[in-house]
Amino acid sequence: MTDRGDRERRLQTDRPHSARVWDYLLGGKNHYPVDSQAGDMILQTFPEFAAIARLQRSFLVRAVRFLTRDAGIRQFLDIGTGLPSTNHTHEVAQGIAPESRIVYVDNDPIVLAHADALLRSTPEGKCAYLDADVRDPRKILAEAAHTLDFDRPVGLMLLNIMGQLSDNEEPERIVAELIDALPRGSYVALSDGTDTSEQLKAAVEAYNAQSVNTYHLRSPERIGSFLQGLRLVEPGLVRSADWRPDPDSADISREQGHAVGAVGLKE
Repeated sequence: MTDRGDRERRLQTDRPHSARVWDYLLGGKNHYPVDSQAGDMILQTFPEFAAIARLQRSFLVRAVRFLTRDAGIRQFLDIGTGLPSTNHTHEVAQGIAPESRIVYVDNDPIVLAHADALLRSTPEGKCAYLDADVRDPRKILAEAAHTLDFDRPVGLMLLNIMGQLSDNEEPERIVAELIDALPRGSYVALSDGTDTSEQLKAAVEAYNAQSVNTYHLRSPERIGSFLQGLRLVEPGLVRSADWRPDPDSADISREQGHAVGAVGLKE
């Protein structure tokens, strides 16, 4: 674990952090004024951004529910965890299969500070938290192996995390390295924001200019390429809100559809 002094230095409360801004957009309380100001700036440029954030959270719930209930997955590696909220991966998975084991991974210091809220496992299962960066898949896989059995299928969650990497950081290579370590029968759930709105692109560009983290919107085709070699579960790569929606899901507007998601099986 990181010592307290280093954790406080990493918080950088004078600049927005992606996890804290996301928390603000989702209506949470784990953020600072600089984060809410950044969130308000995004909403002024692209008012539907908060709706997209909520739709992305709903995609997580449906994806984990499918993996646990329908695909029989009992182990999850959730990279880019974000701040604790309702319906997190372990809550959904263990609500269906209490014996499920979950490893959360994030390198944001405020997420680390709240990690205890992520570790409230059922007695039958287990939760662990790794302070690690998606850019270091080797470290993630080595430390996750203390909790997960990589001889058995794993559900890898990559939600809104690959957009945190620039093209120069080779996101395809990183995803491929993570997938290569998974046994057959594993699944990957992936979602990210798309570059299909000029307003959204302008909002993200303004955010990147002041934030500790930067976000990189990509085309749906490029995002889908991260899952190359996997068999996509129906309906394939679609708007996140359109991936196996609940029967009572409300229709979404075109401006709320600038994010895609998919779940792929490693055969």
